Amino acid sequence: MYSLNLVSRSSAVLQGTMWSPRVVLLFLALALGQPDELVEAAGPLKVLGLFPHPGVSHFHFFHPIMKGLAEAGHDVSVVSHFPDKHPVAHYKDFPLTGMDKLTNSVDLKFFEKRTFYSHFQEFFLLYEWGKQSCNLTLRSEALQQILRRPGRFDVIIMEQFNTDCMMGVAHKLQAPVIALSSCVMMPWHYERMGAPLIPSHIPALFMAQSQHMDFGGRLANWFSTHALNWMYKLLSVPAADAMVQYKFGHDVPSVGELVKNTSMFFVNQHYSLSGPKVTPPNVIELGGIHIQKSKPLPADLQSILDNAEEGVILISWGSMIRANSLSVAKRDGIVRAVARLKQKVIWKWENETLPNQPSNMYIMKWLPQRDILCHPNVKVFMSHGGLMGTSEAAYCGVPVVATPMYGDQFVNTAALVERGMGTILNFEDIGENTVMRALKKALDKKFHDAAKAVSHSFHHRPQQALHTAIWWVEHVAHTGGAPLLKPSAVEMSRFVYYSLDVYAVLAVVLGSIIASWVWLLRHCCGSSAAQKTKRD
Repeated sequence: MYSLNLVSRSSAVLQGTMWSPRVVLLFLALALGQPDELVEAAGPLKVLGLFPHPGVSHFHFFHPIMKGLAEAGHDVSVVSHFPDKHPVAHYKDFPLTGMDKLTNSVDLKFFEKRTFYSHFQEFFLLYEWGKQSCNLTLRSEALQQILRRPGRFDVIIMEQFNTDCMMGVAHKLQAPVIALSSCVMMPWHYERMGAPLIPSHIPALFMAQSQHMDFGGRLANWFSTHALNWMYKLLSVPAADAMVQYKFGHDVPSVGELVKNTSMFFVNQHYSLSGPKVTPPNVIELGGIHIQKSKPLPADLQSILDNAEEGVILISWGSMIRANSLSVAKRDGIVRAVARLKQKVIWKWENETLPNQPSNMYIMKWLPQRDILCHPNVKVFMSHGGLMGTSEAAYCGVPVVATPMYGDQFVNTAALVERGMGTILNFEDIGENTVMRALKKALDKKFHDAAKAVSHSFHHRPQQALHTAIWWVEHVAHTGGAPLLKPSAVEMSRFVYYSLDVYAVLAVVLGSIIASWVWLLRHCCGSSAAQKTKRD
């Protein structure tokens, strides 16, 4: 009798849940009081990963999750530009090919002249990349193979970045969705998760602001946050709708509505670095999940690091920025500054040679960045402020000289400065003396101490990030989309969410009261004046 009542009561709660055989089995398990046996009988999950963006730094956040799920025994299918060279069991790639129109490297000449509206220019660049990746992915053979596969997926894991195009695929496959963001949440991500968007202390992705902003910073952040949010709704959403409906038919709802069905959001951030944020329980911080166990360094690198009596400075601007595209003046400025240092300097440099290379500088086309950073002799990391490198610096407790150039690098750099473990060197200011001053500043002991404090919090978590991710993926799949985690705010308009209707009513009431008192005072004063005139 208890089991039947449980089923009856729970059916109302779980309306809208995506019912799969797995969910039915789990539900019966709970009703019969034998969850372990029936859940185990349901077998491994069928997980689909959709990653249309060609940025390899993004995929460094996604890949550990997909690989971890496969290692846990789940059947994992991944559509991406980056097939695994050594896939584990249960991990199958569906590579995206013929995507040569999309760039995976950035020339530094693009950043020579930044303006106050550059972040809006970057939005349009992301907008164009989003349209291209959406169009080419929807037409790809990789996706056709997925759509032709028999059976259904238990959960779909996808990147939500510059397009929500893949929500159309999720709608077609009728599976719950977990979104991933390789950076902090974009302005357009908050509403879909029912999270408060508060520009007074949550800096927009493209802004060089920390959580402590002066009035000018808050004004600029407020304008940029809401402008970018509306630009996404007015441009990116209709563009994705057109391509999705062309592919799957005009009865497919707008992706602007489909994103409200996102069950969970995994974000590549951690409070120790980016600062605490007010988020609902369906937003999970997984910052640093890409950081793997240390590996032995190549013998030449190990020797350089071990024998650096004054320490080592590492210079690396990530996987997409080519340092060899620096202007001659900036390149020579860095080289001359390095020549004045006591420390050894390792620079990720894409060419075989470097003009005027000083004796204390070592150039390499590729670097095991995380393993170098965690060496005890590394004193400073000169970086572009990318989140992967920034997270590794936080993990290893190394101060940073950050030169942000585009995207989230500005907000990441502001977070480093806010935490006291970083200093900023603007790209346009790079020169011998500015580089020297920035490095000397970061070598100060207070930066070292602040970096170690951040590292302590970054390490000490109740559970490893990968284990957290796997637990929540399994939970979303077993519950058919985790409907109990979905805030009612997702379905509210922003007008209602921020109680603007209440404020409007109160303003009308208050205005009416004030108007009544004004009328009454004028009437009384007018009557008194008239009576006085008559007496006179």
